[in-house]
Amino acid sequence: ERHRFDQIAGLRDQPTIMMNVLRQTSQAAPAGARGMATLKQISMRLKSVTNIQKITKSMKMVSSAKFKRAETQLKAMKALGPASNVLSEKAGIEVDEPTKLLIVPVSSDRGLCGAIHSGLSKAIRFKLADLPEGVEVKIATVGDKTRGILKRTHESHIIFSANEVGRLPPTFGEAAFFAQEVLDSGFEPDQIDIMYNKFKSAVSYSVSTASLPGIGSLEGKEQLDVYDDVDSETLRCYQEFTLASNVFYAMLQGQAAEQSARMSAMENASSNAGDMIHQLQLTFNRTRQAVITRELIEIISGAAALD
Repeated sequence: ERHRFDQIAGLRDQPTIMMNVLRQTSQAAPAGARGMATLKQISMRLKSVTNIQKITKSMKMVSSAKFKRAETQLKAMKALGPASNVLSEKAGIEVDEPTKLLIVPVSSDRGLCGAIHSGLSKAIRFKLADLPEGVEVKIATVGDKTRGILKRTHESHIIFSANEVGRLPPTFGEAAFFAQEVLDSGFEPDQIDIMYNKFKSAVSYSVSTASLPGIGSLEGKEQLDVYDDVDSETLRCYQEFTLASNVFYAMLQGQAAEQSARMSAMENASSNAGDMIHQLQLTFNRTRQAVITRELIEIISGAAALD
């Protein structure tokens, strides 16, 4: 009787033991196992995507605040860039076919803003490909993103680069320091092309180019004889101010375009993360239902076998 009682007690405990084994095998699959993902794997993936969505939503809020500040600063300084070119425009100084060209791409060091940096680099590569033979081209970049892209194909053209751009709002002092470094680089171009992302609206921007005559194109021009006391030092100071003003204007335009592009990119990322969370939640529920159903089938089959 004692032995028979122990057998009955063991059979009663068998469904519980079987259910625990099934639960453990449903949560941890061996390495290289094929088939549906386990509940633990789906749960970890769901938690990871949820955390990513929180980050992208936070980044969108931060970019929205920075965009409003950048837009306000751009409106206040909108006339600065065109106003600095009045002298050369009124005098009719133009460079038809420059033999020395300096390209200044204005971007930043920060990413996660769509294709704003790669689009600017692509426009620069097309411009270099369309130049006639015999033109000496140099590149001085503002921002590390554009430098990293152009370095792969045009490293020999880059003379120097300014980094730490985009973390803080741009200042005229930074642009003036960059202009001074350009003039002290030893390369005297006939024309300077500043290429930047021009802000149009919160959802639109385009690559724009501001062309400035170099110091060599200004010296000896008859159009400047109508002005008094225009010597080489005066022209150099004017060139430095014009370059600094246009670089600063391009930095403001690029900052507003970058923040608007980052807002759009983070909004799309949050929306995609929401879709992934919905799909993962459905997969998790279906997998859990399948595990519960399989456990019930095993329990019922085991009870039926005992009868």
